[in-house]
Amino acid sequence: MPPKPAAAPRHVPKHYILDTNVLIHDPGSPFQFKNNFVWIPVEVFEELDRFKSESSTRGANAREVHRRLSERFMNPADMQAGVKLENGGTLRVCINPTARFSGDGWHLVSDSPRFNALRDLFADLTLPDNRILAAACGVADAEKGDVILVTKDLNMMLKARALGMNAQDYRTDRVEDVDIRLTMRRSEEEYETLDVAPHTLQAYASQETIIIPEAKDFHPNHYVLLRNEEEPTHAIPARHVAGGELHKLRRDRIVIRNGRTLAALNLGQRFLLDALYDPAITLVTVYGKAGTGKTLLSVGATLDQVQTGVFEKMLITRVIMPTGRDIGFLPGKLEEKMQPWVQPAFDALELLLTRPRRPEQFENKRQSQRKSDDQHQPVSHNSSPSNGPAKPMRPWEHLTASGRLEIEAITHIRGRSIPNAVFIVDEAQQLTPHEAKTLITRMGKGAKMILIGDLGQIDNPYVDAHTNGLVYARNRLQGQPWMAHINLFKGERSEMAEVAANLM
Repeated sequence: MPPKPAAAPRHVPKHYILDTNVLIHDPGSPFQFKNNFVWIPVEVFEELDRFKSESSTRGANAREVHRRLSERFMNPADMQAGVKLENGGTLRVCINPTARFSGDGWHLVSDSPRFNALRDLFADLTLPDNRILAAACGVADAEKGDVILVTKDLNMMLKARALGMNAQDYRTDRVEDVDIRLTMRRSEEEYETLDVAPHTLQAYASQETIIIPEAKDFHPNHYVLLRNEEEPTHAIPARHVAGGELHKLRRDRIVIRNGRTLAALNLGQRFLLDALYDPAITLVTVYGKAGTGKTLLSVGATLDQVQTGVFEKMLITRVIMPTGRDIGFLPGKLEEKMQPWVQPAFDALELLLTRPRRPEQFENKRQSQRKSDDQHQPVSHNSSPSNGPAKPMRPWEHLTASGRLEIEAITHIRGRSIPNAVFIVDEAQQLTPHEAKTLITRMGKGAKMILIGDLGQIDNPYVDAHTNGLVYARNRLQGQPWMAHINLFKGERSEMAEVAANLM
């Protein structure tokens, strides 16, 4: 008789202990570990309670965690025994019996090797992190199978490993994207090329559209360079629509009414302008290091389309990663609070809305003429006699006064629906995947979203180049007919800025 096939190895459930920052990062994280045990230390509830009243994204996520957990733990029995999840896992709350509080402080009553190490290394149990470590030690001593602490805090990870415990980052939303490293340091442009026969390239140049079977595997709105196979220096950029059909690019410059005209300075900028002006593309994601023109071109193309009536207004936000107090403590209205953070967008608007001055305009100009010009400058509506002399309006202030420009805070975006507008999110590499989803789902009919960021400059301690909301949105939505992604490689700000971005 033939031997019986070996039985498949039986799945041994693992035990995952979730740190508070994982729940804040993704309120749905407890439901991502199928066929395993998920433990939430009771100390996490205490930390969440500190955040729930904040008007920030962290506060909103803390409240969402409370809501989701309360839907699962309906009564004391659920808290004691845990609840079964739809994915085959079990969700449990960890109340550590070995950590007790008395009049003189916290004490560990276990003498296991893990708790002895914890007592020697991290004895201060007034710290929630150390009590979460104690909870993880308790689960490891009491349960069979691997016990893994999941945290986005590198220091917490190191402390757990010092105790001999397995610790790892939350990997569910981690993205492997080859473009991440390419755009962080490179200065030379690196785009997909297709070599075609000279007559094919000539036909494409005259007809502005062509079908090339070799391009059918590209994602919709993938940008490519069609190159003459006999003379590689002759090439025409194109955008793949679908099924191998390629279209010529629409625009290569921005024309601002009563302002400047900007032309694309490199191939990547031409790709970006084409996506920004295409009405069928409603989500644009951009990777690019400092000085590649991400903000300037996005703001310029949006302003042009608002001026011509394609969109009713433009909204601009920047992800805030404060080193001190958040915007709730800053004085003034929302626009005044956000101004330090969105100043790069204001700088772009000021450049775009100000005509270049010619040197000859200043020759032989008298002082009285300059005073006369100053008297005819528009003044800010916010000035009053009590505030002193009226200040000239900045070039972009008439946009905010007319409602065509809004400065938005991400913490206030929940519940909104934004139709017929363009929403620019600067520094989108600081977003968590959950925040990116929140923003994108706010877009209504006739709206467009632009997510731009530098993956080499991430200040958010709980995301990195592979787990932030920008790369998550790009990779989850890539292939949709309304989405385009562009990499910008070449800095155009100045030679010094380009060299510094590459070498420092």
